[in-house]
Amino acid sequence: MTLSNRRLGQIAGACLGAAGAIFIGIQINHPPLTLEFVGTAEFLVRQTLKAVMTVLVLVGVAALYTRHAGRLGVLGLVGSLLFSAGYLAMFGVEIIAGYVLPAIVRTSPGYVQDVLSAAVGGTPTGDIGNIQVLLTLSGIGYMVGGLVFGIALFRASVVARWASALLAVATISTLALAVLPEAFNRPFAIPTGIALTGLGWSAWRRASAPAEGRPVRVAQAV
Repeated sequence: MTLSNRRLGQIAGACLGAAGAIFIGIQINHPPLTLEFVGTAEFLVRQTLKAVMTVLVLVGVAALYTRHAGRLGVLGLVGSLLFSAGYLAMFGVEIIAGYVLPAIVRTSPGYVQDVLSAAVGGTPTGDIGNIQVLLTLSGIGYMVGGLVFGIALFRASVVARWASALLAVATISTLALAVLPEAFNRPFAIPTGIALTGLGWSAWRRASAPAEGRPVRVAQAV
């Protein structure tokens, strides 16, 4: 099935807009990541929403790049691949956190606590295996990919430039969380959510705009 540029733009807009809204929503009143919180119904709902958000970003970025590949160029390709790789790793993390950790929290609380500590930028006391690899890939892809893709979108001006700039700044600024208290984790995610929502709104609006018709030649009386 071949998708038109208009349809690709609408898919990108809907997916990125929805992803941004979810990204913002899940930060509101988010409880601390503790052993007591793991396994609760709220924990499962939030982790499921996070996983859905990552899938929406993956589809939205792919559709947005495909529609504007010619204008985004190599920088856009590299940025979209890095950003998508980060969100793909994030998808794995959210699935493991939401559906594996609750099953072992009672039998292996130390391991679960180490995973939670690593997830918020802390240092685990034990070996958490390949989850650390996923967390590292997620962080690098999210920050570097968001920066490069945001710059590419800003240069190409295929969507709102304010949202493109905000994406670049918001994603790379999470580097500051390495020296900030854990309480800053949730507020720092809000700008990225706003950026994704802005990109989605802009992509949908531009794709849905009526095409300009060809000028009509009017016959003049002799």
